[in-house]
Amino acid sequence: VAPVLCCIKARRFSPFGWGMNQSSGDSRLPVVAGTFYPSHPLQLKTAVERFLVRELDPREVIAVVVPHAGYLYSGATAGKTYACSVLPKRLFILCPNHTGLGQPLAVYPSGSWRTPLGDVEVDEQLAKALIRFCPECQADTMAHLREHAAEVQLPFLQVMLGDPTIVPVAVGTHSLVALQSLGRGLAEAVNEAKGEAAIVVSSDMNHYESASVNRRKDDLALNEIVALEPERLYSAVIENEITMCGFGPAVAALVAARALGATKADVVDYTHSGMATHDDHEVVSYAGARIWRTA
Repeated sequence: VAPVLCCIKARRFSPFGWGMNQSSGDSRLPVVAGTFYPSHPLQLKTAVERFLVRELDPREVIAVVVPHAGYLYSGATAGKTYACSVLPKRLFILCPNHTGLGQPLAVYPSGSWRTPLGDVEVDEQLAKALIRFCPECQADTMAHLREHAAEVQLPFLQVMLGDPTIVPVAVGTHSLVALQSLGRGLAEAVNEAKGEAAIVVSSDMNHYESASVNRRKDDLALNEIVALEPERLYSAVIENEITMCGFGPAVAALVAARALGATKADVVDYTHSGMATHDDHEVVSYAGARIWRTA
């Protein structure tokens, strides 16, 4: 159970038998199929469809925040968030860099990412635009070779959108200046795409404290996301030692969203791993949030 509880303990080879650092042609092969999510295509599609439960009115979103643990733990939260979010087919996927490999702001520049449901093409045009608009971003595949946080989002996007194109960005820096630059670059790239692109933030919330402590800490972070305050989110996480692994991507996405005219955000769902393990003493928590622009 432990390897799929959250991000930090996820260190396994793919059950497909492919090594973590291998690829097939221009395809980045899955790392956590069979551990974080089913490796059989029909089982995976069925699981995702069951998670896509709409409990709120749909919104055309600028950005969403979704968790990236094993589907047993966080799939329901991710599914509820995606189900009430209207997304375009061109997507930036911002994720933390858990491995420490590669560049601090690593943009996957071209090729495709493979899942049991097929290949997802990298949006080379969007990737080039982001690198052009954000000087700190670099084309780099190394940071993504063993990183699962973007990968686990792809089956949801494939089931929902059919044939999305993506730009995975692994964020391995906590520099506020760099995160602000990334956010501004994202906004420019989305504008250049005439608004036909959005941002997916892949993040779990606080790690390995009691469910009550996690809730208190997570509310501090989620309140700033709902308030659309990137710098205050950054301060809340640092000052309160909130182990939200994707807070850097969330800060950058909030900077971008504000530049793109975002006016509203909400929390769709909040859960923690203890709901599956029936042990609240040391949990990882998960939240789904939407950010959009009102008319």
